[in-house]
Amino acid sequence: MDMSGGHDMGGMMAPPPSPPGGGGMGMRMRYTHMTFFWGKNSEILFAGWPGANGGMYALALVAVLALAFVLEFLGSRRLDALLPRAAAGGGRRAAAGAARAAVHALRVGGAYLLMLALMSFNGGVLLVAVAGHAAGFLAFKAGLFGDGRAQVEDGCSKEELEPAAC
Repeated sequence: MDMSGGHDMGGMMAPPPSPPGGGGMGMRMRYTHMTFFWGKNSEILFAGWPGANGGMYALALVAVLALAFVLEFLGSRRLDALLPRAAAGGGRRAAAGAARAAVHALRVGGAYLLMLALMSFNGGVLLVAVAGHAAGFLAFKAGLFGDGRAQVEDGCSKEELEPAAC
C-alpha cells in the first residue's frame, strides 16, 4: 500500500543515522544563527572565533568598530587630500592612479569584510559597526578632522563626468 498519499518523493532518503554515542568526543558546537540574536556565543568571520569566550567576543567587537571607523577614513576628503593628484607627467599620473586604486581596493575589501562580520547576525556586531561608522563620520567627514561640513557623495565633482541628475 502506498503510504505517501499519492506523492512521489523523487528518491528522497532519510538523513543518515547519527554516530553512536551522540556525536562523539571530537564534535564541537557551532554557533550559526539565521536571525538576529543577542549574546556572546557566536562565530564572527572565522570558524570558532570568538566562540563562547567573553574576552574574545569583546575583542571581536573592538575589531569591527575599528574596521568601520577606518572605512570612513578611507572614504574621506582628508585622505583624498593626502593622496597624490594625477599630474601631467605620464609616470606621476600612473603612480597617482595606482595609489588611488590601492586605497579604493582597501576600502572595498574592508567593506566586504565588515559585511561578512555583520552576517553573523549578532546584535552587538551590528551596533558596534554602526557606532564605528558614526564615529568615523564625525571624525573625518563632519567635524573633528574634516572641514566642518558633512561630505555629500552626490557624484557631482569637477574631476568626474557629471551624471544626468546634476
